[in-house]
Amino acid sequence: MKKIKISTSYITLGQVLKLADWIDSGGMAKMFLAEYTVMINGEQDQRRGRKLVPGDIVEVAGVGKCQITSRSESGSIS
Repeated sequence: MKKIKISTSYITLGQVLKLADWIDSGGMAKMFLAEYTVMINGEQDQRRGRKLVPGDIVEVAGVGKCQITSRSESGSIS
């Protein structure tokens, strides 16, 4: 599972999709979310502006899974 480190209190789902390398640009988020089922902490959510905080887990069937972590936690984007 990829770890997405943030230094702020939250990050949007659209930004996570880009940082996880699931989309090439932020403009692709709307199309990606229309095409794929996105689960956040086990619940479906398709809002690209959804605020995610450290500890949240994003899973896209057939694409991948990532966890939001804070910069103060150990680990890296992998």
